[in-house]
Amino acid sequence: MAKPTAKPSALPPGANPRKRSAHDRAGVTESMEDYLECIFDLEDRKGYACVSDVAEALQLNRASTSIMVKRLGKLGFLATSLIAGLRSRRRRRVAEKIRKRHAMLAELFQLMGLNDRDHLSDIEGIEHHLSERAFRRFAELAAHLRRHPLPRSASAN
Repeated sequence: MAKPTAKPSALPPGANPRKRSAHDRAGVTESMEDYLECIFDLEDRKGYACVSDVAEALQLNRASTSIMVKRLGKLGFLATSLIAGLRSRRRRRVAEKIRKRHAMLAELFQLMGLNDRDHLSDIEGIEHHLSERAFRRFAELAAHLRRHPLPRSASAN
């Protein structure tokens, strides 16, 4: 059996072939965003967040959560590794950005006649990959659909 040959690269010589997400520039991964959003929500709801609360909310084990909390602390997102209610402006900015994206996408899905709860995994995936420009365009689309609703169809879900 012949070995498959690699496709010739369309990249110019010396270009970085690594794919970049919209968030690579900030050095924040999807997982980090999920943790920060969760911590922010817990702090808003309870006034504090601890590792076991974060682990439970994200349905992860406590050891994995503890490792990520330490990493977020080293990166300056958390004031202490215990997350004892001390907020970081940087963490808050990231969490608010993701929360805003999530809310806009949930509304857009509803405006398109899709149940945002049924499509939660789609929304969760999309919110991490939108560039600022795409986010603004999606928000404009949502505003347009608020003014000019789509006709409802029985097969929309």
